[in-house]
Amino acid sequence: MSKRDFYEVLGVERNASEAEIKKAYRRLAMKHHPDRNAGDKAADAEHQFKEAKHAYEILSDQQKRAAYDQFGHAGVDPSGGGPGGGFGGQGGDFGDIFGDVFGDIFGGGRRRGGQGGATRGSDLRYSLELSLEDAVSGTTVKVRIPTWASCDTCHGSGAKKGTSPKSCGTCHGSGQVRMQQGFFSVQQTCPACHGRGTIIDSPCPDCRGQGRVQEEKTLSVKVPPGVDTGDRIRLTGEGEAGEHGGPAGDLFVETMVKEHPIFQRDGSNLYCEMPISFPTAALGGEMEVPTLSGKLKLKIPAGTQGGKMFRLRGKGVKPVRGGPQGDLICRAVVETPVKLTDRQKELIKELDETLQGKACCKHSPHSTSWLDGVKNFFSDMGL
Repeated sequence: MSKRDFYEVLGVERNASEAEIKKAYRRLAMKHHPDRNAGDKAADAEHQFKEAKHAYEILSDQQKRAAYDQFGHAGVDPSGGGPGGGFGGQGGDFGDIFGDVFGDIFGGGRRRGGQGGATRGSDLRYSLELSLEDAVSGTTVKVRIPTWASCDTCHGSGAKKGTSPKSCGTCHGSGQVRMQQGFFSVQQTCPACHGRGTIIDSPCPDCRGQGRVQEEKTLSVKVPPGVDTGDRIRLTGEGEAGEHGGPAGDLFVETMVKEHPIFQRDGSNLYCEMPISFPTAALGGEMEVPTLSGKLKLKIPAGTQGGKMFRLRGKGVKPVRGGPQGDLICRAVVETPVKLTDRQKELIKELDETLQGKACCKHSPHSTSWLDGVKNFFSDMGL
């Protein structure tokens, strides 16, 4: 994985909040997602997608982020010696590092597989793209997953129908053999069964003795309400089938919410821009505003200025991990009329004339205070 600074990868400051980190990751995930980049750009996009994902996984976890801030990559690298890696972190157990070495020498080594050489299947990851509506309300989607599945012919044993694996005669089913080297007894993987402990004399013709076959399966994934980009749904046992009858891995479905033409999401709140005509902003009125649950009437007070925020409580998102429902916040954008007729221009000029003079302060308080500030600024400079 890349050794670039994780904050640099996401394009955020080192003191960025969790919301800023998630927002930056969402933007990069949408930009570099493999489904959106084909041809010559596919490989580079996939690399940048994985790089951003790895950076987000570290910086969105408080403990990992603290370790990274203190020790850098060594603090979160499983192969390093700092916290979160090496001897004491997620990279492995102290006993795992030395147990295999001393176990092989003194005869106490552990077998890698389970009974009969069975090994657990690999976990799978699937990136699921959702609309904002489906992410907020929840949905059920069907996905097709290429995977290894247990062979129906031999039921995962790897042996031809009517036969079964037999215990290895070399290691007597232990999967390891012991060799005497001077004063030392050295234990190593059995060369006959390759550590499985069993031998298949008649392999299954469909899976060629592996106990699993490659296929595609269709799964129904239930997406809970309130998920956001980066959330993961775990489907236990829906990963790759294990070898020689071993348990299957898990499937992790990672959600990615598509950009919406009207709303932007920030945590549990939704934001949108609300265009208001000049007459409505000046005189007041009512407007229909969209929400994810339907339309609502919003009262616009007279004299509304551009940039004013209107908060509709409880019309945002119910967080997937619990908590109060967020709000919908609409930002007023006062539109300037365009493509005016001659008569309309005359009327606006007449209006402008009535707004000038001493009454200007009453009609344009912000403009007046701004002009006074400009005058004071130049006066202080002696201009």
